[in-house]
Amino acid sequence: MTNERNLKDLLYGEFARVGKSISSPKRIEIIDLLSQGPKSVDALSKATTMSIANVSQHLQTLLNSNMVKYTKKGNFVIYQLADEIIAEFLASLHKLSERQLVQVQQIKQEFLNSHLGLEGVTLTELKNKMDKGEILLLDVRPTEEYIELHIPGAISIPVEELEDKIATLPANCDVVAYCRGPYCLMSAEAVELLKSVGVNAFRLEESVQDWLQFEGNIR
Repeated sequence: MTNERNLKDLLYGEFARVGKSISSPKRIEIIDLLSQGPKSVDALSKATTMSIANVSQHLQTLLNSNMVKYTKKGNFVIYQLADEIIAEFLASLHKLSERQLVQVQQIKQEFLNSHLGLEGVTLTELKNKMDKGEILLLDVRPTEEYIELHIPGAISIPVEELEDKIATLPANCDVVAYCRGPYCLMSAEAVELLKSVGVNAFRLEESVQDWLQFEGNIR
């Protein structure tokens, strides 16, 4: 019995290491960003508005629990998730938090209320419209994230470049914009900009990872 107790203590202690590694909101944000593709410390610093030193400390904690790994490219250190299952774990954490915590529901509702004129499309609607060639799918994330992984058929125009490139979009074509998922504002900003110049635009709430899971389920 003592040996079994010791083994359980060791096992749950290791489980707790993972829990401790994501006990910081900023570390969860870093994992969320890395789920979109590998990034340098500098890129993570800009995206999270943290100093490089703080980002490095958080990354070290994630390294210690094997949540991330890194490679060196010249003078840059590039971080990425240690395994695809971590992105799945993050998606489950989002769903669990949204279901169990009323605060998450309220924050999401506040976001939706602030963008009430933005129509959305479901993944099923998106697939049907793309199969019929009825829409242009716009990936408004940073270019490196698009290169790493994107929804097939999407074109890349980062949101900060969209205003200058609206004229290059096909005329009389509905546009659907997507970014990093329901808690990302880039696609909402893109749709608001497109609508302001008369483009019939919609927002896809889901992320690339959601699309991949959707595609896997319908095959």
